Amino acid sequence: MNRSELVAALAERAQVTRKDADAVLAAFAETVGEVVAKGDEKVTIPGFLTFERTHRAARTARNPQTGEPIEIPAGYSVKVSAGSKLKEAAKGK
Repeated sequence: MNRSELVAALAERAQVTRKDADAVLAAFAETVGEVVAKGDEKVTIPGFLTFERTHRAARTARNPQTGEPIEIPAGYSVKVSAGSKLKEAAKGK
């Protein structure tokens, strides 16, 4: 499902216009992005998803072509965890 299909499904389910559904989806994505960028808290939708920023330590890896070690600097990543309702939906229940 791509963004336009998601917007259409949300609009139909919530009985709002596609424009309104798209605005809500955009606001949701922007809000989650801002909270994750701060890194001091996580966003939780109970039973569905949790978004949080995680710190990745510096590490040594290998270049797959040459086999030489390369240093990867420390940085940040995003962890997305599925909630219980989403896990049950994935099982087909």
